[in-house]
Amino acid sequence: MANSAMTQGFGGFTALMPSSSSSNRLQLGFSKHPPEWKRSSIMIRLDASFSQYSNSMKRASKLVTSAVMVKDETATSPATSKTGHELLLFEALREGLDEEMERDPRVCIMGEDVGHYGGSYKVSKGMAEKYGDLRVLDTPIAENSFTGMGVGAAMTGLRPVIEGMNMGFLLLAFNQISNNCGMLHYTSGGQFTIPVVIRGPGGVGRQLGAEHSQRLESYFQSVPGLQMVACSTPYNAKGLMKAAIRSENPVILFEHVLLYNLKENIPDEEYVCCLEEAEMVRPGADITILTYSRMRYHVMQAAKTLVNKGYDPEIIDIRSLKPFDLHTIGNSIKKTHRVLIVEECMRTGGIGASLRAAIIENFWDYLDAPIMCLSSQDVPTPYAGTLEDWTVVQPPQIVSAVEQLCQ
Repeated sequence: MANSAMTQGFGGFTALMPSSSSSNRLQLGFSKHPPEWKRSSIMIRLDASFSQYSNSMKRASKLVTSAVMVKDETATSPATSKTGHELLLFEALREGLDEEMERDPRVCIMGEDVGHYGGSYKVSKGMAEKYGDLRVLDTPIAENSFTGMGVGAAMTGLRPVIEGMNMGFLLLAFNQISNNCGMLHYTSGGQFTIPVVIRGPGGVGRQLGAEHSQRLESYFQSVPGLQMVACSTPYNAKGLMKAAIRSENPVILFEHVLLYNLKENIPDEEYVCCLEEAEMVRPGADITILTYSRMRYHVMQAAKTLVNKGYDPEIIDIRSLKPFDLHTIGNSIKKTHRVLIVEECMRTGGIGASLRAAIIENFWDYLDAPIMCLSSQDVPTPYAGTLEDWTVVQPPQIVSAVEQLCQ
């Protein structure tokens, strides 16, 4: 039983896995996906069956140290589709959720107003009429209760998607998320998997006040057993939603409240994004800029100015907040030798601090300049709009930081 717990525990224990190409290479594995899943940014699965996914719940997983992912060298680039349809980000989340509910009868939704109201941001609109009140369950305003209920449902074989009306409200369920959701696979000796998705809006909005502008990435990153991803486009929102639902691990999907109305053309065919893979947004040669969620667009805005000034920044949306895709990040650093991290999370103990530590530990010899990290100020987010803008990173600060690092 002890050995089972050591190999199957998601975050608590680790093991070195020699790969076929190198004896000292590390390979990350969470609870294993079905064999036809490929570790690339696009994974196609059109012939899934209920029995295949039931069997996959019994498979063990193996972990390694430092939350580092090694990417398959043969992985293909994201498939592009000549045809497609245009969706807003919240509609892409809904489409991914709808496809998974139709494919797998174990998938269910629970949360406040997710039923006939359609969710606070309409991600589950129309689901209650289509799937019924038992699979789309409206709950009381009691985050600790319905999150604990979702964990219990996952233990019995369901695949719940738990919506927090606002991510800040999930602090009320911190015990259920950390002590139960993250650790039960290990503490049960591998007898239970917890295939639950916890999702909802967060981040600094338009004058939503301190309690509704929380960024909980830093709260949950240190909890063993949890996997965290952040969507930033309609394309990856749908792909990450589908991948999170199919995962045997508990996944927290962070959605930014200001990105729901982003519009993008996405493929008509089915696709699933890799939960552990970063996205190369803009190739470059002078400096590596690492970012995620809403800050991706602040960085892209700053990049226009930087290009006009003669700089060639490489921009990476890390997407996977835990674990980091250090394969993609490391290859970029080996090329540019300079790193700027841009985040909306708090500076103290934030994602940027953990990412900077991982880069120093793994790629110190490739750095020609100190790593710079631009983060939100360590203050409650003010209600006043002008003050709110001062607390988060703005494009001119990014331009100034790049100029300083590239001197």
